[in-house]
Amino acid sequence: MTPMQEQLIALGAVFESAVLVDKLARTGQIGEPALACMLGSLLVRDPQSTLEIYGGDDLGLRDGYRALVGALERDPSSLQRDPLRYALALLGLERQLEKRDDLLQIMGSRLDQIQQQTEHFGLVHDNVIASCGSLYQDTISTFRQRIQVQGDMRHLQQPSNASKIRALLLAGIRAARLWRQLGGHRWQLVFSRGKLLKELYPLLRG
Repeated sequence: MTPMQEQLIALGAVFESAVLVDKLARTGQIGEPALACMLGSLLVRDPQSTLEIYGGDDLGLRDGYRALVGALERDPSSLQRDPLRYALALLGLERQLEKRDDLLQIMGSRLDQIQQQTEHFGLVHDNVIASCGSLYQDTISTFRQRIQVQGDMRHLQQPSNASKIRALLLAGIRAARLWRQLGGHRWQLVFSRGKLLKELYPLLRG
């Protein structure tokens, strides 16, 4: 796997979390495997590979890849506007988080607690999701820049959905951090679109 494909897995995960947030906000439902893939990524500390963070393969990231392709191709028919907006906001928020050692420390210790919760309740238990949502609220939500999620108010106002959305955004921040650690830069999305797409199409076909 090339270094750029490693980056694209992480960037695909940013878009995957954005797509899931959008779907949850509009329909009130997402599949449990997709949620588990993103929540699980928060708890992998010393991965041997980028794919290991997402369960050993990238099957759970395909919708994210599609949304990323639509954004890079700039094709109005395949461009998912809200997921693109959320994904770009996540990349921006992660840059702010990078400067905040205090919040990174809080995240590290709280994720240790969530790991213990997961061992007790299971990964997609309401308590675990609520803890991930609270962690997002206590850290990323304190920034001036906020992600305004659009959708059906009936779904957005349900506490369990609100927790899932925050937990998914937290997983998106994790993916954005990983992308940058692997050498990803925002200018690539503008100046290296052709190169990114060339590396992305094989991932999409799997």
